[in-house]
Amino acid sequence: MLPSLFISHGSPMLALQPGASGPALAGLANALPRPKAIVVVSAHWESRGLLVTASSQPETWHDFHGFPPALYAVQYPAPGAPELADTACALLEAAGLPAQRDAQRPFDHGAWVPLSLMYPDARIPVVQVSLPSHGGPALQVKVGQALSRLCEEGVLLVGSGSITHNLGELDWHAGPEVIAPWALAFRDWVVQKLEADDQPALLGYRQQAPFAQRNHPSDEHLLPLFFALGAGGEFKVVHQGFTLGALGMDIYRFG
Repeated sequence: MLPSLFISHGSPMLALQPGASGPALAGLANALPRPKAIVVVSAHWESRGLLVTASSQPETWHDFHGFPPALYAVQYPAPGAPELADTACALLEAAGLPAQRDAQRPFDHGAWVPLSLMYPDARIPVVQVSLPSHGGPALQVKVGQALSRLCEEGVLLVGSGSITHNLGELDWHAGPEVIAPWALAFRDWVVQKLEADDQPALLGYRQQAPFAQRNHPSDEHLLPLFFALGAGGEFKVVHQGFTLGALGMDIYRFG
């Protein structure tokens, strides 16, 4: 039985400059049974309806601009898993969440960057499920619940986003000891509610959490947390930290 995970994936440069997250992700991977496959919900695949990658060999997509050439040379050639995609679609359909296969979608950096630090051999099959962000947190909880059975079959479920994500207020010269009070207050509120299993408060985070709008001008980077929450069990903090003053790098496991 595998847990579900929420991973704050930070900047794409995490692939080359993993900082404290690299050892945390590697240690987490080593502590878990090796998955038969991985299903990822990434903040970087927003969609209207639910889509599931169905290619047998998705490409590595460098879906960002302005970074060093070395980052664009990084590849993560993990295989896809068309049969797992069919199973995921069937589970979602059974839960009243119809999904379609997408045989063209590559791996975006929300998927391949953290996985490259957890499973650098890139041999574990990976499937991505899209993020209909207009459905908000409640929809992601339902998606996680629908796919939770996969954890019993040796599949690792990963929500990849960021516990805080206001790129307009980052301090690009800040060291790891610099943490914006408004970012810390939000992160601590989320952890407190997760520890208390207070789902109503979490689902209403926009109205209840301190500095919610400031930390998440839009929902997409927090929504993968709700996928992991819906899929898993008991909450545990794996890693906590901030970069650039206000970009949370927390990693959580459920179950």
